[in-house]
Amino acid sequence: MKSKETGKVLVVEGGGRGSALVHAYSRSSYVKRILAVPGNDLMQSVSEKPVKTFPNLETTSINEILDICEKENVDLVDVAQDNAVKAGLVDVLREKGIPVVGPPRDAGKIEWSKAFARNLGKKIGLPQPKYGIFTTIAEGVDYILKQPEDKGWFVKADGLAEGKAVLPIEKRSQAKSKIRELRGRFKDAARTYLIEDWIGKDQEPFEEGEEFSYFVITDGKVFKKLGAAQDQKRLYNGDKGPNTGGMGSSSPPLLINEEIDNVTTRKIIEPFLNHLRELGLDYRGVVYLGAMHLQKRGEVYVVEWNARWRDPEAEVILPGLKTDIFDLGQAVANQNLEDIDIQIDNNYRIAVAGVAKGYPYDHQRIKGKEIFGIEDVLKMEGVILYGAGVKKEGNRYYVNGGRLFYIVGVGKNPIDTRKKVYSAIERLSVEDDNLHYRTDTGLKDAKRFTK
Repeated sequence: MKSKETGKVLVVEGGGRGSALVHAYSRSSYVKRILAVPGNDLMQSVSEKPVKTFPNLETTSINEILDICEKENVDLVDVAQDNAVKAGLVDVLREKGIPVVGPPRDAGKIEWSKAFARNLGKKIGLPQPKYGIFTTIAEGVDYILKQPEDKGWFVKADGLAEGKAVLPIEKRSQAKSKIRELRGRFKDAARTYLIEDWIGKDQEPFEEGEEFSYFVITDGKVFKKLGAAQDQKRLYNGDKGPNTGGMGSSSPPLLINEEIDNVTTRKIIEPFLNHLRELGLDYRGVVYLGAMHLQKRGEVYVVEWNARWRDPEAEVILPGLKTDIFDLGQAVANQNLEDIDIQIDNNYRIAVAGVAKGYPYDHQRIKGKEIFGIEDVLKMEGVILYGAGVKKEGNRYYVNGGRLFYIVGVGKNPIDTRKKVYSAIERLSVEDDNLHYRTDTGLKDAKRFTK
């Protein structure tokens, strides 16, 4: 263990979840300095310690990242980006004896190959939708046309696509156009693709399920819960429009009671992680389960797995972490997690994503436009602004990506927290009215709270 405030941490991520990790590590009593690849221009605004970013590097720049670790004498690396995991960054760092939080490439395949994850789930009998795996349009169309009824499906790219490569198929007549659209838009990621039954629509009686996100951390021997959230993947209010990388989240979700919590850990996460160990996959890091709850049946289904923190859930869970995250990371890297007591505060948090109009399709025309109100929001009490696609020049801020920032409000209940977070985001704007955000984040819990 490092002595007080002497440690150096490298966060491999550049968006909102990277900002949340920088914020968390900056609160550690062991951390003196934080590095981020590539990082972003607003990380320093949420950090209590100096932050150095490397905006010209990619998260897959393995040799350059290794050089940084050696030159800077880095004590811990937190790999929070999916492409970096797939590229084998964790494998190289482990070989060099550098403590790292994150799975090696073969274990991270639970995210970068949806087919791999579904086949694992099928082998150990996890509750998940019926699915098929295909490599041509004709195969997928034939599969759907053989189904007896229009009960709904999702067509998903097998590979990494920033959480956007999921399209609904409501009728068999849509199969060809939807599959063609997926493969056309996501190309390499969708060379192999999956068709999955629409959970809830594939059974009688029809039931619209409710999704939630569940996070644990493991050192390859034991796992411990980090927290849960509900995120909003669709662009518009009421879960309408295209899938995005995440438009908002809230935590802890009032949906999850003790029974759902126990079912999720005992019947899904525990057998899944046990099976990874049986396969010899040395997974040390954060595991995300995207789950669907069907209330009438009292069942929880696996929607997807990720091998890292996710946006925007990291932004509502990490600020509530009371356990020193440097301690936690070292325990994961050195397989001493059993000795760590993870504590989370009792506050309620909501994160709202501010995105450039045109996201998630074409927001390039907005790049370079000025963002107003950031300095005002940074001064607000009970509110955090995590940057993502924002470029800072002097005291001015400009659009530099699709997802611009996440505004996080903290309170004792969903109603007060919603007021706080929307009071903050209403102070923000993008030149020529080019800011978009959802206005219904946390609304489900607000309604539950008042019942």
